[in-house]
Amino acid sequence: MGRAPRQQSRQIGNLTLLMPAPRPPASGLASCLEELEQRWRQGGHLAALWQAWPRIAGAQLAPHCRPLRLHSGLLTVGAAPGPWLQALQYNRHQLLGALRANGFTVRDLRLEQHHPGAVAPPGGLQEAAVWAAHPSRVDVHGMATCPSCGSPAPAGEMARWGHCSFCRQKQLAQPPGEGPVQ
Repeated sequence: MGRAPRQQSRQIGNLTLLMPAPRPPASGLASCLEELEQRWRQGGHLAALWQAWPRIAGAQLAPHCRPLRLHSGLLTVGAAPGPWLQALQYNRHQLLGALRANGFTVRDLRLEQHHPGAVAPPGGLQEAAVWAAHPSRVDVHGMATCPSCGSPAPAGEMARWGHCSFCRQKQLAQPPGEGPVQ
């Protein structure tokens, strides 16, 4: 059982003030990420499983199947129809053993047919095309003045939304039916 942090007191004249315990020193980003990954593993989070999936399922099987849900020790894995689903069924016991060997508390596997959407690789042509026409690019669209707030903003934002991205964000945050952005 953890103890509560010890309160410190400070004397000012005849008053005694209780002061909170000093904060622990800040830790580096790498150690924070490592701690997060350990919590994921201990808590049985799907995020940790997604990260370790290529190593667990193997280079041949991993690109054609993926963990979909993890609930109460039951892992649902989806695979592309046909030979990949069959390969997953054939390797079910090896996969379960690999999951347990990597520290995941999976008691059973459920296999199902899964039609994953085509995911464009980072830095691919689709991403380049989107970025080339992005409304916030000043080098492509130039600058203009937002009619809502009067601030300088990319002209592409005015063409797309009628005002700058900050006013657009305010507009999207308003409940439907409220007045225009001020």
